[in-house]
Amino acid sequence: MALIYHVSLASDWNQARGAGEYRVSTRDRTLDDVGFIHCSQRSQVEAVANAVYKGAEDLVLLSIDPDRLQSEIRYDHVDGWKDPFPHIYGPLNTDAVVDVSPLRPGPDGRFSFPPTGGA
Repeated sequence: MALIYHVSLASDWNQARGAGEYRVSTRDRTLDDVGFIHCSQRSQVEAVANAVYKGAEDLVLLSIDPDRLQSEIRYDHVDGWKDPFPHIYGPLNTDAVVDVSPLRPGPDGRFSFPPTGGA
């Protein structure tokens, strides 16, 4: 199965590594707030990062192997988007994350998919 991706604050990811699970849904929202963790397919990462994380610093891109997830994953359609988004309905076990890449904006302030961001 293809990797899925999640944009995270580096501090949230570092905290999760110590706890063994990640519980942040999206910027300023938790799994408990939303009911799932927002993820993206590769083709959706840049648009999501630029829409939701504009102006944020110290971001990382988590590359997740869906086959390693302990929680359920569903692909949900979102109004205005052609392709469904992968959502994790429960905590993200940290051992499902196979790569962590810095996600920094370019000189124009926009994010692009990092060259080391998973295959």
